[in-house]
Amino acid sequence: MHIDLIGIPIDFGAGRRGVDMGPSAIRYAGLHESLESLGHTVLDRGNIEVPIAETSQVAELKLRYLEPIVAATNRLADEVARVMESGHFPLTLGGDHSLSLGSVRGVARHKRLGLIWLDAHGDFNTAETTPSGNIHGMPLAALAGYGDPRLAGTPRTVDPANIAVVGVRQLDPGERVLLREAGVNVFSMEKIDRVGLYNALGPAIEAASRGTDGIYLSLDLDALDPLYAPGVGTPVDGGFTYREAHMACEMIAETGKLVGMDVVEVNPILDHSNQTAILAVELTMSALGQRVWVD
Repeated sequence: MHIDLIGIPIDFGAGRRGVDMGPSAIRYAGLHESLESLGHTVLDRGNIEVPIAETSQVAELKLRYLEPIVAATNRLADEVARVMESGHFPLTLGGDHSLSLGSVRGVARHKRLGLIWLDAHGDFNTAETTPSGNIHGMPLAALAGYGDPRLAGTPRTVDPANIAVVGVRQLDPGERVLLREAGVNVFSMEKIDRVGLYNALGPAIEAASRGTDGIYLSLDLDALDPLYAPGVGTPVDGGFTYREAHMACEMIAETGKLVGMDVVEVNPILDHSNQTAILAVELTMSALGQRVWVD
């Protein structure tokens, strides 16, 4: 497979600084070499240009840094679309989760997508429901066609019926209602605890596959328990174990339908010896083909 790496050092969407250094940390952890060791051909396209927060203004408290986020994610969408036109696989490195507004839309210009969102949070807020105004809590709603039209746009990018949120364990009241109304498939950690990851992820993959041309995986490292991934901006206890996270990526890889991927919310300021970035590389390898067979 030809894999194109695209970094987007954006932290406008988050309430805590530092995830703009995520692409560098993931690269430093050996992503390029690790993917080549699996037999992939890898091209690093560098970073999308993103201004620093100190040079930008917050114009709307319920949509913080809207303009620079829209501008940066539009540039990302164009770059991802070019990757798709070349027949390569786009792998986007973040950066906060607002970047998915660009990465997913870039792929969706070429394919009807199903979307698997591995995350501790629903990211399904709008300006009406958000308690913080931070846009990294809104991208999934916008991709499903909900929220401010400057974020959501028309038509919607992904049908909510083809979206599966897996690993969620912290929802704001308004987004909980909106997720239910939209018909998004939600597999909370409570449900995973009850039925097991294998039995939860199977239906999630089915929902993302139904009537689509491929699956897009958006992996937020806070899906894992902070014991394994301490270097994230918004850690929530009770997440995936190390092996559960690998199993999720392995099961998605086994479908043969993966057409693009994000790795987001790595915050080196909060990390220990680049532990979370190293884990991000390991999980990416599982999603893109690494296996250890035991007979």
